[in-house]
Amino acid sequence: MSKILIRGAKVLGGEPQDVLIDGETVAEVGTGLSAEGAQVIEADGKILLPGLVDLHTHLREPGREDSETVLTGTKAAAVGGFTAVHAMANTFPVADTAGVVEQVWRLGKESGYCDVQPVGAVTVGLEGKKLAELGAMHDSAAGVRVFSDDGKCVDDAVIMRRALEYVKAFDGVVAQHAQEPRLTEGAQMNEGIVSAELGLGGWPAVAEESIIARDVLLAAHVGSRVHICHLSTAGSVEIVRWAKSKGWNVTAEVTPHHLLLTDELVRSYNPVYKVNPPLRTEADVLALREALADGTIDCVATDHAPHPHEDKDCEWGAAAMGMVGLETALSVVQHTMVDSGLLDWAGVADRMSFRPAHIGRLEGHGRPVSAGEPANLTLLDSAYRGEVDPAGFASRSRNTPYEGRELPGHVTHTFLRGRATVVDGKLA
Repeated sequence: MSKILIRGAKVLGGEPQDVLIDGETVAEVGTGLSAEGAQVIEADGKILLPGLVDLHTHLREPGREDSETVLTGTKAAAVGGFTAVHAMANTFPVADTAGVVEQVWRLGKESGYCDVQPVGAVTVGLEGKKLAELGAMHDSAAGVRVFSDDGKCVDDAVIMRRALEYVKAFDGVVAQHAQEPRLTEGAQMNEGIVSAELGLGGWPAVAEESIIARDVLLAAHVGSRVHICHLSTAGSVEIVRWAKSKGWNVTAEVTPHHLLLTDELVRSYNPVYKVNPPLRTEADVLALREALADGTIDCVATDHAPHPHEDKDCEWGAAAMGMVGLETALSVVQHTMVDSGLLDWAGVADRMSFRPAHIGRLEGHGRPVSAGEPANLTLLDSAYRGEVDPAGFASRSRNTPYEGRELPGHVTHTFLRGRATVVDGKLA
C-alpha cells in the first residue's frame, strides 16, 4: 500500500495535526509531517476519529437478502464511518451454530468494506428453550465473544443464568434484549399518554426494566458479563447506574434514534417510527443523553434494522419494527451530544469506538490514533449541514426516520487498515 498523509486534522477534536499512514498502520502523528510519494489529504480542520465500532447491526444475510446483505450492509457501515460491526444472530437460518457464524464472518472478509464480527444466538433458533452451541461458536474461525437472541428476550431466568455461566469460561458476554414478553403482548408503541390517545397497545417501561433488574442480579451472582441492548427508559438508566455502583460487570448501549426521537412522532401513524424498543418520552430521551454523557451508558449502537419497502409502507399494525442507522449514526450523535455540549469529540471516540471494541473484545479496533496502531480511521467534516436523502444510501433498505431532516456532520473518508473504503464521501 502507498503512504497516505492526512494533513491538518483535529485528532479527537484537538489541535490540528498531521497523520501519516504507512501500509496498515499509523506511522507518525505530529505537525509539519512530510513523506515522499505519499498521497496527501488536506483535512482542513476536519475531525479525525478512530474507526467506529457498532455492537448491534442487522445484516440480514443469510435469509433476508431482500432487506440487506453483508456486502451492502458493510458498504453502509463504511459510509457511516464504521470499520467494524457486530452482526446480530436473527438470520434465516439463525446464527446458532459454528457453521452459520463462520459463513457470516467469511462474507465479511470478502466484502472488504469493514470487519464483520458475528454475534451468536444464546438459544437454539432464538426459541429460548435450549442453549445454542456457545462454545463451538467461540472456538470457530469467527471467534464469537458476544451472544444475543436480539429481537427476542431470553426471558427464562434459568436459561439466562446458564448462558452467563457458560460464556464466563472464555470471557464472553450475553447481550440481552430486555423485553418481558407477557407485558408486551400486542404492544405497538410506548405506553403512555400518546398511546392512550391513539388507541394503540402500550409497551410499558417496566417490561424493559424488570428484565434488566433480573439480569444484573444474575450477572452479579454468576460473576459474568451482561450487556444491555438498546436501553430506552429513564428507569433502565437508574438500574444500570445502581448495578455499576456495586461494581458489577454490566454494560449498556443506546441507539441514536432513542437519543433524538420521541413517541410524539407516532401521532403521524408513519410506520417508519415503529421500532423495538419503542420510541419513548422526552424525559426518557433527556435521561439517556445524560447517562451517555456521564458514562452510565457505555456506548452508542445503531441497531441498524433494514426492511424492504413493502414491510414498512403499510398500515401501522402490520409494519415491521426497525430503522436503518449506520449511515446517520455519527450525525445524530453530533447533533444530540456534541452540538449540545454534553460530549466532546474525545468522548464520541470513547462511546463509539473504544468502549464498544472493548465490550466485544475486538482486536485491532478501538485503538488510539497514534504511531504503531492499526490505521482504522474516520475523517468527519463536522461543519457540514445537510438534509438526509435515503435515495443515496449504500444500504439496500431506506427505512430511515430522518428523511428530509437536516443533520450535521459528513464522513469524508474511512480507512480500514490503511486502505480507503470511503473517499470524499463516496465508496472507494
